[in-house]
Amino acid sequence: MTPADAQRLPREELVAFLAEMLVIRRFEETVEERFRAGELAGFLHVCIGQEAVAVGVCRALRDGDVMASTHRAHGHVIANGTSPNAVMAELYGKLEGCSHGYGGSMHLYDVARGTMGANAVVGGGLPATVGAALAFQMHREPRVALAFFGDGATNIGTFHESLNLAQLWRVPAVFVCENNRWSESTPQSQHQPITDLTQRAVAFGMHALHVDGQDVESVHLAALEALEHARSGRGPVFLLCETERLTGHYIGDAQVYRDKDELKRLRQTRDPITNLRARLELSDEEWNRLDTEARQVADTAVDFAKAGTDPAPTDALNNVYNET
Repeated sequence: MTPADAQRLPREELVAFLAEMLVIRRFEETVEERFRAGELAGFLHVCIGQEAVAVGVCRALRDGDVMASTHRAHGHVIANGTSPNAVMAELYGKLEGCSHGYGGSMHLYDVARGTMGANAVVGGGLPATVGAALAFQMHREPRVALAFFGDGATNIGTFHESLNLAQLWRVPAVFVCENNRWSESTPQSQHQPITDLTQRAVAFGMHALHVDGQDVESVHLAALEALEHARSGRGPVFLLCETERLTGHYIGDAQVYRDKDELKRLRQTRDPITNLRARLELSDEEWNRLDTEARQVADTAVDFAKAGTDPAPTDALNNVYNET
């Protein structure tokens, strides 16, 4: 199914969406730069190219709703209201980080804003989302639990178990699949015989929506429809967003599995930011103002993180269960 597109958003709202997408893009570019400079540890997975899904979906959430993210979490968390300063500080392992330096890039939490956490385990947020939605249903609360995940997660047992129970219990949950068709580094044609992933939800009798994940307006309208469906007690929704990962699976990925000419074409034709800028016919002055503000947000976040507090070595044992 496709969402009704009779409703269109006012220009000022789309400009606000563009500004937030641009903040996420400049944040991710800065993260990549700082990682290559040796300032950040571990693996980093940026969401360059997928910003429209993060902004379109998270802008549709209400206070009290919760969401679970993936290893590619920075955009989701920022779009859900966490300060870029707190996210950047977490990447630098500082106490001022949203997970107080314990989580890093793949374990971003902000419970106060409804972010139940990013998860390095593929599909790891799906069962928690069903559990949260079940709790909302049992307490008769008008809240929705939402999970982000990629196309590769639809191959694992946890995905099918979660959707099966969610539909059986008709809990208020929304499952957002960011289908970039790569499942890390494997073409979709090599691991999924059915490429219309809405059919996997339909198999459970679940309401499904299919949308262009590069169009933030379409994503937002579909997310509003999905959230209202779940919130009204009509059961869970599967929202399939066809998106493009305009970078490697992780920073440093040589992408030898990918045709470079196709990637170049996608960057020219499927970038959600440049496409929306053209659609809105922004003047150079408007664009430069938004871009300058976004770069300042990213630079300020780095300064905040570098000035942050390093945890004490003894803090490593905090929050760890010890039977003795």
